[in-house]
Amino acid sequence: MEGLLTALDLTDTGARTNEDIFTGPSQWMPQGRVFGGQVLAQSLVAAIRTVPDERHVHSMHGYFLRPGDINHPITFSVDRIHDGRSFSTRRTQAYQNGVPILSMIASFQDDDEGLEHHLEMPKDLPDPESLPTTAETLGHIDHDFARAWANDRPFDMRHVPSSIYLTVDGEHTAKQMIWMKTFEAIPDDPDLHRAALAYVSDYSIMEPVMRRHGLAWATPGLKVASLDHAMWWHRFGRVDEWMLYVQDSPSAQGGRGLSTGSIYSREGLLLATVAQEGMVRVPKPVD
Repeated sequence: MEGLLTALDLTDTGARTNEDIFTGPSQWMPQGRVFGGQVLAQSLVAAIRTVPDERHVHSMHGYFLRPGDINHPITFSVDRIHDGRSFSTRRTQAYQNGVPILSMIASFQDDDEGLEHHLEMPKDLPDPESLPTTAETLGHIDHDFARAWANDRPFDMRHVPSSIYLTVDGEHTAKQMIWMKTFEAIPDDPDLHRAALAYVSDYSIMEPVMRRHGLAWATPGLKVASLDHAMWWHRFGRVDEWMLYVQDSPSAQGGRGLSTGSIYSREGLLLATVAQEGMVRVPKPVD
């Protein structure tokens, strides 16, 4: 948790051109590449710093341009594109070594009243407390990724029906669900919870593509990389309380897969919707 909170505590450099400039650290990852959810969340925090307190993010669209290097900090430049009567729009560019690694546009809105409905959360699911943790699944494996995923992630993630870390058990379907929350309580700042939700939304969103084709993370030669990421915040929810991430993949083709996700509170409120396309390359054709 300390690593997550440190990563999201950006430094205002005080530099101003026609943009606001912030810097942030990179978290350690076993392959040396910055976790996409980290730079998404940091880019959102940078944009939030330039918006009035009464306006909250409702949508974000980002493109991953280059892999980031964990050995270097990241610079974030925020362009204040527009401030209207109810909405504000910001563009954040994340840079390392003078080149962009992520480009994101986010929109913010004053709290307002309007029409209200949402899709219902799936029913008759196992309680998260009854499901195995990632540490219980991977903790016995002597491998950098296994150790990092079992012990270093700030989020407790429990798959329904089962994880695909080592094998894909059961039906090869393009659907899955994950109970998730932070291991520890985090401060009450609602914007911090929104940014942390963006962070965790990137962990598993490509797994329905993999599950459909029987591909576990341990598949030799498998390469998965996020290409773009869109997210819509509908209602506020705390990330240190159990949430259900309902995921499915409508299509995979051309070395790319598309996944969508709905994030619910444990009480059944739809908190956010996510969509991501990613590169998925395998060493040989699969069914």
